[in-house]
Amino acid sequence: MALSSFDIDAPRWDQTTFMGRLKHFFNITDCTTALLPDSRLDEAKALVESCRAGSIPPGTTEEQLHYAKKLYDSAFHPDTGDRMNLIGRMSFQVPGGMAITGCMLQFYRTVPAVVFWQWVNQSFNALVNYTNRNAASPITPKQIGVAYVTATSTALATAVGLNLYTKKAPPLVARWVPFAAVAAANCVNIPMMRQQEILNGIAVTDENGNKLGHSTRAAVKGITQVVISRITMAAPGMIILPIIMQRLEKYRFMQRITFLHGPIQVMLVGGFLIFMVPAACSLFPQKCSMAVSKLEPELRESIKSKYGDKIQHVYFNKGL
Repeated sequence: MALSSFDIDAPRWDQTTFMGRLKHFFNITDCTTALLPDSRLDEAKALVESCRAGSIPPGTTEEQLHYAKKLYDSAFHPDTGDRMNLIGRMSFQVPGGMAITGCMLQFYRTVPAVVFWQWVNQSFNALVNYTNRNAASPITPKQIGVAYVTATSTALATAVGLNLYTKKAPPLVARWVPFAAVAAANCVNIPMMRQQEILNGIAVTDENGNKLGHSTRAAVKGITQVVISRITMAAPGMIILPIIMQRLEKYRFMQRITFLHGPIQVMLVGGFLIFMVPAACSLFPQKCSMAVSKLEPELRESIKSKYGDKIQHVYFNKGL
């Protein structure tokens, strides 16, 4: 294929299938890209924009274009094109998530430890949610603050409440408290951080990207999918790992190295997240669709009056 006709925005893998999306997200959640300097990312962005403008530098190979697009997708927001903060990028989910989740699973016995690590986790989640929001729906600093406080309070109330409730429960049940808190907080944190989309609607387009209006129903669908994906991302590590650790801790060699239990859990969580981050992101298409018949009556009538029955589905960026 001649590079002069290379469409850098065309999906490299079929985004209508789970396996195609999985390959895509394995590509852009590669945590090694988080180590690259901003100058290298800016070079990749410049190459992507040159390709979009139809002026590919001489000597550029197709593989270089694919790699530039990988870096671009991993570090720049799909709506604005701005470079995202490092901690909020999906490529940082594995190193950031493994450290925090490992500590939550290790330090679950005392209330102060539970409070501290749930606060750290919700601070991390709030930054990730804000970074990966649909940027077409701006949010004010006050709304960010309310979302952060509400989600953190939910996580702490769930964790501390269950921690006290499970004092007399089997030890394994107490180990699952962090997951219950994370799941409850995700149900609050993500909708709160993206409240503008729920209140004012999310921008919807036709299949060619032409804007058709704003839909609150589309926003609810997209945000619900993100909540499901985030809980799925955390579930295997936070449910299965406590079972593994409970069994390992019965062995004498593990009882002699209690100081290594924390690092061991961090590394094991990393093993889960390397697969679960791209897998959870792949559950639903990034470019979400919705039938026109399921939109709000006003928007539905507006589309039909302008386009008749030509448009049957609308599309929108659901965020991550």
